[in-house]
Amino acid sequence: MGEKLPLFSGAETVKKLEKAGWKVVRQKGSHVMMTQPDYLYTLSIPQHKELGSGLIKKLLRQANLTPKEFIDL
Repeated sequence: MGEKLPLFSGAETVKKLEKAGWKVVRQKGSHVMMTQPDYLYTLSIPQHKELGSGLIKKLLRQANLTPKEFIDL
């Protein structure tokens, strides 16, 4: 259950989520907002060089992706 995730930058995370069907709708400051049609969450991805594994796990939960699915994108 304690699956180790590699570190990703904000830009890498956005690209991977786009491959999973998420769309960039706007950027406010250093955060990119992404949505999917008829989906509850708007994902907010900070554009930092490295995102913490806790933040990535939270984004994956909200996006309904497993760590393996995310890494394989």
